[in-house]
Amino acid sequence: MTTLLTASADQTARLGNPVAEIEDLRISVGGAEHRDVVVDGVSLSVRAGETVGLVGESGSGKTMTALGLAGLLPRGAAVDAGRVTLSGTDLDTLTERRRARVRAERIGVVFQNPTASLNPRLTIATQLLEALPRDAGSRGRRRARAADLLGRVGIADVGKTLGAFPHELSGGLNQRVVIAMALARDPALLVADEPTTALDVSVQAQVLDLIDRLKHELGLGVLLVSHDIGVIGDRTDRVHVMSAGTIVESGPTAQVLRAPRHAYTRELLAATPALLRRAGTDAEPSTKYGTEPDHRSDAESNRVREVGAIVRVREVRRAFAVTVPGRLRKQRHIALHGVSLDIPYGAAIGVVGESGSGKTTLARQIVGLDQPDSGVVEYEGAPLGALDKPARRRWRRAVQYVFQDPYGALDPRLTVARSIAEPLELNGVELGGRTVAQRVRELLGEVELPVSCAGRLPRELSGGQLQRVVIARALANDPRVVVADEPVSALDLSVQARILRLLERLRRERGLTLVLISHDLAVVRFLCDHVVVMERGLIVESGATEQIYTAPAHPYTRSLLAAVPGAAIPAYHEETP
Repeated sequence: MTTLLTASADQTARLGNPVAEIEDLRISVGGAEHRDVVVDGVSLSVRAGETVGLVGESGSGKTMTALGLAGLLPRGAAVDAGRVTLSGTDLDTLTERRRARVRAERIGVVFQNPTASLNPRLTIATQLLEALPRDAGSRGRRRARAADLLGRVGIADVGKTLGAFPHELSGGLNQRVVIAMALARDPALLVADEPTTALDVSVQAQVLDLIDRLKHELGLGVLLVSHDIGVIGDRTDRVHVMSAGTIVESGPTAQVLRAPRHAYTRELLAATPALLRRAGTDAEPSTKYGTEPDHRSDAESNRVREVGAIVRVREVRRAFAVTVPGRLRKQRHIALHGVSLDIPYGAAIGVVGESGSGKTTLARQIVGLDQPDSGVVEYEGAPLGALDKPARRRWRRAVQYVFQDPYGALDPRLTVARSIAEPLELNGVELGGRTVAQRVRELLGEVELPVSCAGRLPRELSGGQLQRVVIARALANDPRVVVADEPVSALDLSVQARILRLLERLRRERGLTLVLISHDLAVVRFLCDHVVVMERGLIVESGATEQIYTAPAHPYTRSLLAAVPGAAIPAYHEETP
């Protein structure tokens, strides 16, 4: 039995040799009457010891190409033409059964969502044992091999992990388990399809470092599929850029990123958050918006002006009861440890940190979706709990939340027009003589959506369009503060860039105060003037954006910045006029 502690002689000998070759691959999807071509004439190769990138947006055909190579196409998809060769073996010369076996032995696959890749009802040990080849030996030897695999992928507590269920592990640990399963049969090729999209930036770096290390130690060829051109720039030797089912540009990664020839490649680079240019400087609040009459007295208005901060968080603490694996009683998890924060009028503040840092809990305190155990949140100098009815009504309209998942934020039964009109009608927003329908059309135009979207249901729109609807719904209340929780994390680069530019423009035109919750430091750098860094329920560092990004003082901030992908991309930016 081949051990995973060192590369085998075969693995060492194949370095530099092709482990996978695709020639003129063509894949279609659909039914018997009509089929759409989703991969059209794709050719590529992967050599042992190298990482080849396949980059493009949703619908470009990159994942279908990878699945076609691995023989894992979904129902309704089929290979119409092309040839696949694995380690010199032409799969067309084999029977279907033998072809499946060769693929299983020579290709390991790591999918985007580790939780979906694992069976929630089976322990990690059971799933690893199932992944091993049938001739792996006795049960004792198989269990030892499973433990070896977990050790190989950097899991420290092997015994505890073997006995755990997937829901008892973090996303990063689950992805390491998935990688261990992909290595169970000593493959020559590792296909990694968006292996870090769902992970925090530091965990993402750890997983990508792991794949790099395994590539060198085991002589693997790696096909890395991603929409993140920063990851591709940092981690691949060669890259193929896909659009509309075809490869539009190929070459050494550094060369392609430094001097892209195809317009689509240039568009991808231009849409990378680290390279986005802000449209202009901060503007004074526009008189075009905020149509609600101000019924405050002169004394109240003077007090508000003296406060300086529109929202203040004072020593807020919040804890939750959570279930801990292996314990009968729930444990108290402290999400916020006495957090204090001032949010000035017109500011754009980014709150960054990994999952569990407390940033979303803080956002929910600001908008009143959750109540602190102690401490206070103030709006315009007054504690939320002390607001009278008129002031509370103004606060509920003035502070709006943009959720991460637009699909979950909208009622699937309501049309776009009804979703946007709902807050106008419920909150009694002043329309200045316009009808609700007219205001809905104005809001659609403001978020750059065609009026034709008004009659559509959420399922009929793309993710980017839905996020614009959620933003329009928040703007319907003429807010002063918008809290956006990971508003672009699930979107393609070009769609993400358009939403970011939209938020930046709306902030300037409306004079909005923006609080952006994000794990993506490049997004925060583009949108925000001030950054707050959170770790384990504490604010560990805060300051002006450029100061934090160029001279971080806290070790945790430095580790987050060091993990941001895309170090190879600024060379292109510097040469671009």
